[in-house]
Amino acid sequence: METLDGLSILRQETDLLWMCLSAFLVFLMQAGFALVEAGFTRTKNVVNILMKNISDFLFGTLAYFFLGFSLMYGPSLIAGLGPGMPAVATALIDVQGKPDSWNYGFFLFQAVFCGTAATIASGAMAERTRFPAYLIASVCISGFIYPVFGSLSWNSLFDSTNQGLLVRLGFIDFAGSTVVHAIGGWLALAGALVLGPRLGKYREDGKVSPIFGHNLSLATIGVFLLWFGWFGFNPGSTTSVGKGSFAIVAVMTALASATGGMAALFVSWLLFKRPDITMVLNGVLAGLVAITAPCYDVDTTGALIIGAVAGVLVVFSVIFFDLIRVDDPVGAISVHGVCGLWGTLAVGLFASPEFGSGTAGLFYGGGMALLGVQALGSAIAFVWALGAGLLLMLGLKYTVGLRVSREEEIEGLDIIEHGNEAYPEKFS
Repeated sequence: METLDGLSILRQETDLLWMCLSAFLVFLMQAGFALVEAGFTRTKNVVNILMKNISDFLFGTLAYFFLGFSLMYGPSLIAGLGPGMPAVATALIDVQGKPDSWNYGFFLFQAVFCGTAATIASGAMAERTRFPAYLIASVCISGFIYPVFGSLSWNSLFDSTNQGLLVRLGFIDFAGSTVVHAIGGWLALAGALVLGPRLGKYREDGKVSPIFGHNLSLATIGVFLLWFGWFGFNPGSTTSVGKGSFAIVAVMTALASATGGMAALFVSWLLFKRPDITMVLNGVLAGLVAITAPCYDVDTTGALIIGAVAGVLVVFSVIFFDLIRVDDPVGAISVHGVCGLWGTLAVGLFASPEFGSGTAGLFYGGGMALLGVQALGSAIAFVWALGAGLLLMLGLKYTVGLRVSREEEIEGLDIIEHGNEAYPEKFS
């Protein structure tokens, strides 16, 4: 048995500390999502939004512990495919019946990522979804839908000789533009499609009736919390402080988020004759989502461009989904689905051989091969998440019921479903 010297032990413990601190930052993103979604919706549904975000972590963590983690990282159920043997997480993270601290830290880091993927759908389904049905959806996403795709795309911790399909093809999604965000975004699309729009959102003459969020101060604070947490999400995905690569990832994350917000500001100003705060907030998030896959493999020029394109995309995507009458109160499909797709494809364009894994994208002399693999992975993610999401949502619709009644929607979900109000003395 190999004996570690003092320096090696210190390095291992420092890496573990960094991974756990990053997990704590990612956990804070749940508060960010709660505030963004609450701020973008109406006063009568705020308690419901907060309950869903809390429940995502309550139920999602347990579903991931009892099933999802083993599907994502355990020894393969079918050789060469990806998903692992179903098991409780401790069957993997304990070594010879004893707890392994690094494995426990890794589980925590992955569990908070899972919570992020699960909570994305709640914003697109806001203000008209039955709470019991949402809980079932959250468990299914955390325990099965998210980890199955993750097993195809990220290295298996406990079965290094038998990696998932996309891993073997060379697919790059460093921190989860597709694994976390696009999967969540396409699930959000499935939920919005099956639910249909909120009452009064679309008029018979084809025009859109805006339904304004009740508190953009909350939404802005939520975006800042998400922004802060993202410095655990992306740099933390190094899971190591060795050679300081996390600092480079942090800079790429900061640059892309800044250009994403700035691009959305100017595009909304041009289109609407005034800068729109909701578009700017989503532009920042769009830049963050887009840089999540390429943050380890691109240079500063690539990061600036990737974020800027995401900021433009998110504005036009929000407009597009309104035109086709897909009601998404917070823009989750556009931010996470569309910009997650863009960020994943951007790896194939902007990967620099001087950074990260040393892979070259199309614009850096690498040809079309990497872009093709990125496109394949993105297509599989879309088909898997949207297909599984539609089956899940339709199943809930025709069994326990997915949408609240017309009367409940008009009254508000807070009183009907939770017997409480966020603002007992209504100001709007």
